[in-house]
Parts: sequence; structure tokens; C-alpha cells
Amino acid sequence: MTLPALKILLAAPRGFCAGVDRAILVVERALERFGAPVYVRHEIVHNSHVVESLRAKGAVFVEELDEVPEGRPVVFSAHGVPKSVPAAAEARHLLYVDATCPLVSKVHVEAERHFRQGHQILLIGHANHPEVVGTMGQLPPGAMVLVQSVEDVAKLEPDDPDNLAYVTQTTLSVDDTAEIVAALQRRFPKIAPPRKEDICYATTNRQAAVKAIAARCDVILVVGSPTSSNSNRLVEVALKSGSRKAFLVEDAGAIDWSAVRPESTIGVTAGASAPEMLVGEVIAAARARFDVTVEEVTVTSETVKFSLPRVLSA
Repeated sequence: MTLPALKILLAAPRGFCAGVDRAILVVERALERFGAPVYVRHEIVHNSHVVESLRAKGAVFVEELDEVPEGRPVVFSAHGVPKSVPAAAEARHLLYVDATCPLVSKVHVEAERHFRQGHQILLIGHANHPEVVGTMGQLPPGAMVLVQSVEDVAKLEPDDPDNLAYVTQTTLSVDDTAEIVAALQRRFPKIAPPRKEDICYATTNRQAAVKAIAARCDVILVVGSPTSSNSNRLVEVALKSGSRKAFLVEDAGAIDWSAVRPESTIGVTAGASAPEMLVGEVIAAARARFDVTVEEVTVTSETVKFSLPRVLSA
């Protein structure tokens, strides 16, 4: 039987970033160093396949430290934690390993610098996201105000409009964040920016790769978890950049193939916490239904690597 044709544009870069690679390796090395079980506070990264893989190796995922028994190590997730969490771990004499992405830690340091300089800090981000909770938890209550949209900017009533600074979540839409920053700068011309862009290189690059293929695509499939901020942003970017449709799928089994027409072009990418094997499974599932040709579209190469925490690298 002759299969109908389908063109796949494979966005690159896609999938794991250096921070995710490091976080997964932290758990694996902790298991090697300390033996199972190793406890992990919250999902190490936002991907159920990664979590299940680590669980099978002996990781135990918990919501709070009181679920960690005495004498067992605990790993903090790549999203970062409030300062109260390591303080609580130290109070219980727990051995903890901090897998916070260094680019998230950079935002924490930036926020603390602004606080020491006496600024009130505006955090551009999404309410209740673990990274936002962790960043706001670096400073005393009230020192940081969350801004989620351009509309929020109009509602701000700072104590001193001439003494503000802003930082951002690392996994936001580059374009949406630029609009919010522009609104802040129009309303508060003296607002202090970060020394370097807070949105991480991986988020920026994956969005640029989607923009490069979107106008050529009838559908874009973003492989990633529903809880992954950067994956959800890729869907939004795809739609804004010209793709007729875009869907977030956890894996090949979640694809609604009725949305993919024969003789069409689809784009495939993956969020920064999605394993490359899931992309391979999507392509394999497409080949079972169509005569597939694949074109990889690369906008940049990534060479970033992060070292492990000292407790694991010694």
C-alpha cells in the first residue's frame, strides 16, 4: 500500500538544555554516591518520562522535606527553591544537593543585588510556577512583586516609582516579555534592568527555531509536559509565528493524527525538559502512517555545559 506523503520540519535546537542535563545527572550521581533511595523535592524537571526513569533507578519524589526520612539525601529541583527550604534541611541535618539551574541561580543573585541596593523588585513571570516561587523566596515578603502581563503594569502602585528594578523567569516567551518590559520602561523610565538577559539561552533558541519553521507548517507538534513553561511557550510562539495549528503532546501516543492532513508539512520540536527519544518516537509514529521526509532546520548550535555541585564532583 502506498502511504500518503508528509514533510516533517525538525526544529533545532530542541529538547534537553544544559540545566536539565545537569539536574538529571545530579540525581543519577547522587544515587551512585549515596545509594537508593535518594529523595527529590518536587519533580526534578517538568517531564513525566524523566521522572519515571529516575524513579525506576531509586529516586523518590516528594512535595516537602518532612517526607524525607532522617539520614537520606535530598535533591532540590532545577527550578530552584526558596531560601527557607535549605534552611529547613540544615535544621534537620539533612544532606541536600541543590540541582538549581545555574541560570536560575543567576536570577536569584540579581534579585538579591537589587534588594541590597534598595530597589523594589518586579518579577516578570507566571504565578505559582516553581521557579517563581523559588525566586520570590530569596527575599523577605513584599520585597518582590509579580508582574504577569502588560495589564498588570498599569495596576502597579510602587512606593517609589523611581527606585524599581526587574528580573524575569527564565522560561518565558521572549516576545511577550519584551512587551511587558517595554510597558514597564514607558511607565517607569528609571527602572533598572538585569545586567544580562534573564530568559535563558535554551528558551530563546528553541523559540527562534520554531519561528524559523512556523510559516511553512500546517501543524507544529511540541513534545513536552503540560506543566513545562518553556514547552507551553513554544506552542504559543508557533501559533503567533504562522503555523495554522500547534499542539503540546507528551509523547507519540498523545498525538491526534486526524489533525495531520496527508500531503502537508508539520513541524516537530521539544521543550527543554523533553528527551530526544520522544522526538524519535513521534517521527516513527508518523512513518507508520505516512511516507515521511525529514528536514532539520537549525538556527544555532549549543555548547553550554554546567559543572556538578561540589558534593558530587569531588
